[in-house]
Amino acid sequence: MNEPLLLLPGMMCDARLFTPQIARFSANRPVMVAPLTGRSSFQELTEDILMRAPPHFALAGLSMGGIAAMEIIRRAPQRVTRLALMDTNPHAEPADRAAKRDLQIERVLNGGLRSVMRDEMKPNYLSDGPNTARVLDLCMAMAEDLGANVFADQSRALQCRPEQSENLGNIRVPALILCGEDDTLCPILQHELMRDLIPGARLAVIPGAGHLPTLEQPERSNEELELWMNS
Repeated sequence: MNEPLLLLPGMMCDARLFTPQIARFSANRPVMVAPLTGRSSFQELTEDILMRAPPHFALAGLSMGGIAAMEIIRRAPQRVTRLALMDTNPHAEPADRAAKRDLQIERVLNGGLRSVMRDEMKPNYLSDGPNTARVLDLCMAMAEDLGANVFADQSRALQCRPEQSENLGNIRVPALILCGEDDTLCPILQHELMRDLIPGARLAVIPGAGHLPTLEQPERSNEELELWMNS
């Protein structure tokens, strides 16, 4: 049997972020999605994930999940058979962004989760297209189901996330760097940097997608992931 595929979702997303990938790949390999909840640091999150993960696995993370994936392969490189980093960021949190998160946490814990997600975050995630409204509705549903405490925990983890650039050069497994062409949150330039830092990494840019290509352009994203899993 092919090695298991472990998927790590973005901030305020759950397994529904990867519904098209689960449908495509679960026929010939175990597919698991690890929630990034219940902890407020990447050290704790990745410890939990590694405790529950199979001995060896292909690892793919999107956005916050990509940050967690970088930390997992740094901590346990012998367990990761291949790595996909999607619409993510290898850098530590800038001070101005961390300060903005403090304000968002306060608003969310005082009942403003929906307005913060609707007005400040999700609209900037997506490319304009026929699926935009449907994907945005799903994103809002995932966020509301996860709730304010998860938002606060994940925001705090992102505020103190480690710089990963220097560690990327140590990766020695097949690596895919994937991003939406219209991703303004994690632009293409960041993904070109990751491709250049990871030996042998391949960059795939998905047209017609923003920050969530797994939902915005699932067929094209699945084609790239299939190539990566067979490399």
